Amino acid sequence: MEYIESVNPYNGKPLEKYRMFSDSDIKRVLEKAELAFGSWRNESVEHRAGLLKKLAKTLLKNKKSYAQLMSKEMGKPINQGVAEVEKCAWACDFYAKNAVGFLSDDLIETEADESFISYDPLGCVLAVMPWNFPFWQVIRFAAPTLTAGNTIILKHASNVPGCALALQELFQMAGYPEGSFQSIIANHEQLESIIENSIVQGVTLTGSEQAGRAVAALAGKNLKKCVMELGGNNACIVWEDADLDKYLNIMVMARMLNTGQSCIAAKRFIVVEAIYDEFLMKFSERIQTLKSGDPMDKQTDIGVMARENLATTLEQQVNGSLEIGARVKIGNKRNGAYYEPTVLIDVVPGMPAFDEELFGPVAAVVKAKDRKQAVVMAANSKFGLGSMLFTEDIKSARKIIGDIPDGAFFINEMVKSDPRLPFGGTKASGFGRELSMEGMLEFVNKKTVYIKK
Repeated sequence: MEYIESVNPYNGKPLEKYRMFSDSDIKRVLEKAELAFGSWRNESVEHRAGLLKKLAKTLLKNKKSYAQLMSKEMGKPINQGVAEVEKCAWACDFYAKNAVGFLSDDLIETEADESFISYDPLGCVLAVMPWNFPFWQVIRFAAPTLTAGNTIILKHASNVPGCALALQELFQMAGYPEGSFQSIIANHEQLESIIENSIVQGVTLTGSEQAGRAVAALAGKNLKKCVMELGGNNACIVWEDADLDKYLNIMVMARMLNTGQSCIAAKRFIVVEAIYDEFLMKFSERIQTLKSGDPMDKQTDIGVMARENLATTLEQQVNGSLEIGARVKIGNKRNGAYYEPTVLIDVVPGMPAFDEELFGPVAAVVKAKDRKQAVVMAANSKFGLGSMLFTEDIKSARKIIGDIPDGAFFINEMVKSDPRLPFGGTKASGFGRELSMEGMLEFVNKKTVYIKK
């Protein structure tokens, strides 16, 4: 019998052992998902939306314990964990209010007496989810997908098994039927067999580009609908008229939230030469005021990275950039899973700090000659998740929205997910959308109905 053990990345102490699912366990999970779908799909949307309200209340009731669990398993500062759970409840409330409208038949005028689009659930959807936002990533997918009438099997990241099982218990406490939401602790070979199983009708993955390519290829081979939310190398463009006093805290948060472990974090700060020196001074000074420490301490801004090997990978990327000309402005010390908040300067294309995703508290600052070069450099990435621009010239900012082919473009705000707006990327950042109406309709059959009397 195989087990995995969760470890506290802050102190290295083992937390708990969890039994891996056997092949027969997986078979039972699939059968339960199929059985549950038979009745769940026939429940009214109003009933399913009502359970979302209970889910939101249960989340808020247990937000402190869920935040503590995240802090222990992956090192999230506890105040940020509480905020994550509150955001999950917000998403549930949003879909509770809007699900009926989103899933209503869409009437289309044709020569028929009646013609419309019916939005029918597909069946069981497999969700492969990451550790960095262990509750939010799951809820933002599960709330709309379950409410559309599907069932879900969750394969969570191996370092947050406690969160995975807590999520299953959460749906049970909120009154969801048995088999509608199930968590599994499985290996890669079992994951492949699940995707290949005829019971599974769709796959969603949030994770690395490498994982996305592998899962998308397998889903495509088996003709399964999939959504891929992958990595990002978001640019934060700072034009010469940016109000640094007003927006500096947002820029710092855009890089350092969740100890920099976010796909939509600002990773490349592309700053116009005219404001470069002022930005670098103020940005570096503000980062140095962030408090590092125990994730369970409410005063902590920067915890530890989720695993020590993630910190060593980041260290290698930084060192690779330093070897070819980048310089350290502040930071760049590692101790186990802790990585000191760091600012790199003299970063140019061709360096890991420019070309790759730095998944941790390292900001790469790039000097641009002017506005035009800043936009060109921002678009110079294989990723396409989101970009942000800070300027007082909104008229000019609107004109360059189409010049950066990302999934999101934020002006005078950090890129962030919002239940009311679609979320997703282009290029190596994946495809498909989560959240808003678009996210709810990703895993439905958009069925054409044509009636002639």
